Amino acid sequence: MPMAEIPLCVWRTRGQSFIFRGQSIRYWTAGQGEPLLLLHGFPTASWDWHYLWGPLTQRFRVIACDMLGFGDSAKPVDHTYSLIEQADLQQALLGHLQVDQPVHLLAHDYGGSVAQELLARHHEQRADVASCVFLNSGLFPESCRTLLIQKLLLSRFGWLVGRSFGRDDLVRNVTQIYGPCTHPSESALDDFWSLIVANRGTRILHKLVGYMSERSVYRERWVGAMQRTSVPLRLINGVVDPLSGAHMLERYQQLVPQPDTVQLQGIGHYPHTEAPVQVLRHYLAFREQAPGCFQQKVAWS
Repeated sequence: MPMAEIPLCVWRTRGQSFIFRGQSIRYWTAGQGEPLLLLHGFPTASWDWHYLWGPLTQRFRVIACDMLGFGDSAKPVDHTYSLIEQADLQQALLGHLQVDQPVHLLAHDYGGSVAQELLARHHEQRADVASCVFLNSGLFPESCRTLLIQKLLLSRFGWLVGRSFGRDDLVRNVTQIYGPCTHPSESALDDFWSLIVANRGTRILHKLVGYMSERSVYRERWVGAMQRTSVPLRLINGVVDPLSGAHMLERYQQLVPQPDTVQLQGIGHYPHTEAPVQVLRHYLAFREQAPGCFQQKVAWS
């Protein structure tokens, strides 16, 4: 059965704002129970989670924000964007909401790197992470593959590439990374584009994409955090994703002790919008496991 979506126009009316280091950050929260922090990817925003939002809020206290430079949050031009700062932002949001329990993480793409930093801080006793589930993410920089547009944004002409980036460019690049039968609708593409151009976001795309270099800088710290077994982890992976699909899952199984992985056949880079029913089922199954019973397993779906 298909899951009900939340239209972007409705989603936006449900958001709230708080100030992080002088910048306005848009966030959403609903539900009761254990806190679950959702971390979105590049270049989109928290609306990516709209299919899962309702079902998850029936079980958990769900929290998500548009990270600095994304969606409806502030997008300052004269700013150096950093995954480290985005982790600071997540902790500031939890503080703003007075969350004092261990937090569960569900992270995609760019958000996966933020989750890795939060895991590292957990092991340093600077954060309290109860569990972490990754959707397709560049967890190992040596296994990351990039689109041409990302390489161009990283070049010395990146500022010009970003400013000339249009909806047609978005469509051309997005269709490369979805599954063959799960491409987004024209309406969804319009909404993605609306989130990117909000607050004149194309002016900073070349700055945001610097996260790709940052992954290499912090590789040992972040991979090391996943190799410590005190926090239950799972990877739910759309295996036909050319960026972080089957090859990333294979690397995860090589490097993470007792790897818990789920393979979604025919699904690309955005499992939570391409196959939300499957993602929800596999996420809830993960959460229902008794603590201490996590062991090596591979699932197919």
